[in-house]
Amino acid sequence: MRKNALKRIFEISCLVLVGLAATGCEKKAAAPPAGAGMQGLPVQTVAVTLAPVAQSSEYVATIKSRRSATVEPQVMGMLTQIRVHSGDHVKAGQVMMEIDPHQQMASVEAARGTERQKKAVYDYNTVEVERQRKLFEAGVTSRDVFEQEQQAFENAKADYESAVGLRKTQEELLAFYTIRAPFDGVVGDVPMHVGDFVAPMNSPPNVLTTVDESKDLEAYIYIPTERAGQVRQGLGVDLMDTSGKLLEKTKIDFLSPEVDPTMQEILVKAPVHVAPEVLRTAQMVKARVIWSTTPMAVIPVLAVTRLGGQSFVFVARQQGGHAFAIQTPVTLGDTVGNNYSITSGLNVGDKVIVSSTQFLVNNMPVMPLPGA
Repeated sequence: MRKNALKRIFEISCLVLVGLAATGCEKKAAAPPAGAGMQGLPVQTVAVTLAPVAQSSEYVATIKSRRSATVEPQVMGMLTQIRVHSGDHVKAGQVMMEIDPHQQMASVEAARGTERQKKAVYDYNTVEVERQRKLFEAGVTSRDVFEQEQQAFENAKADYESAVGLRKTQEELLAFYTIRAPFDGVVGDVPMHVGDFVAPMNSPPNVLTTVDESKDLEAYIYIPTERAGQVRQGLGVDLMDTSGKLLEKTKIDFLSPEVDPTMQEILVKAPVHVAPEVLRTAQMVKARVIWSTTPMAVIPVLAVTRLGGQSFVFVARQQGGHAFAIQTPVTLGDTVGNNYSITSGLNVGDKVIVSSTQFLVNNMPVMPLPGA
C-alpha cells in the first residue's frame, strides 16, 4: 500500500511539472516578434532650404593710406632733436625733428647784413638822383651828370632788391632745418637718432620717417590674370582678420588697366572705413572677393559629420510607417553664417537631423520630435 501511495504522488508531481512547462511554452510563444514595437531615438530635424550663397575667392590684401608721405631731409646737417615716436598722432605743421641750423643761421645773418648795406646805398642814391634831377631842370648840371646819377640809382636799386631776395632765400632755407608734419596723420618708423648726419643727396636717401593719414584707407588686392574676365568695379569684398572675423564689407572702386609684369596679377583697390584702431597702414588682412551670388541648398553646421575625409549628414526618411536615419554623403560648399552650403547630395525639403548625431548609425530608427 505504501509503495502504491508513493507511486501515486510521483505521477501527480510529474503531471504538475509537465503542465507548468506547457504553460511556460505557451507564454513564450505568445511574445511579439522582435522589432514589432521598437522605439526610435528622439531627434530634431531641419528641412533643407535654398539661400543665396556667394561664389568667392580669398586673397591677401594690404591696407594702405590714400595719403602717405615719406619724410626726407631737404638740407644737410646733424639731427639735434627728435620730438616724435613711432605711432604718434601729429597735426599738420607740428614740429617732428630739427637739424642743426647754426651754419644756416649765420648765412641768414650775413644776408641780412648785406641787405642793410645795400639798403643804405639805395637810400642815398634815391635822395641823390632826386637832387640831380632838380639841378638839371634848373640848368645847373648837365644831362650827362644827371644820367650818371640815374644809372647809379638803378644799380643801387638792383643791388638792394638782389640782397632782399638773397635774404629771403636764406630764411626760407632755414625753415628746412625744422622738419614739420605735412598733414594730420600717424608717424611711422623713425630709423634715425639724435646726432646722425643726414643729407638730401645720400644714396639711398636718408628717410627720417613716414606720415600716413589715419583716414581714407584702402585695401590693395592683387587678382590673378585668370580672373581678368570676371573682375570689375563694384564687386563686393569682405575684409576679415586672420581668424576669419568679418571686419568690413566694401566694394572694388579701382581696377588697374595694366597687369603687374612681375607677379602677372591685376591690382584692385577697395575703400576701408573702419576705425584706425582696427586696421592700420601696411597691415595684411584676408580679402574675399565675391564674384556672384547663387541660390544653393544650406544646412546647419551641426548636422555635418566627417568620416575618413568624407562629409555626411543623417536624413530622416519614412519607411513602412517608421522613420530611419539614413547616412548620406554630401559635398560642402562655402559657409554662410552658421550654415554650410551643399553642392551635391541633398534635395530641397530633405529632413536633416541636427541633434544627437553622435549616437546615430545608418538605418537606425529615429523619432522626429513634433514641430521639428
